[in-house]
Amino acid sequence: MGCAGSREKGTESKKIRKPKAWKHSEPITREQLTQMREEFWDTAPHYGGRKEIWDALRAAAEADSTLAQVIVDSAGVIIQNPDLTICYDERGLLLILVLKYIRILILDVGAGAKYELPKYVLSEPTNMVHEN
Repeated sequence: MGCAGSREKGTESKKIRKPKAWKHSEPITREQLTQMREEFWDTAPHYGGRKEIWDALRAAAEADSTLAQVIVDSAGVIIQNPDLTICYDERGLLLILVLKYIRILILDVGAGAKYELPKYVLSEPTNMVHEN
């Protein structure tokens, strides 16, 4: 019998980290970055997935890594990439069964959704123009 907060082996979530440094195609201001982010979050739910998962991902993207971890764990978000660029909701968890000696791989995608977040909603570019 496990602890109240325990998970089955193999289902532990990946520790969230910020994306690697990246550069925008041209230098942008904070205002431009904010506008890009708002446009993404306003349109993202229209491409599929559940609104509550998009809301959780936005909250996680705007939080520090410790709080972001709590948010995605509580919302049932499955993190494929620790930088949050690719996630799934629990309904979309790929059930992977590898039979040790027979080496059969079975994938059951289920009814869940894939959520792809661009780096610009997760961190700032290295060539951002800082206004005085």
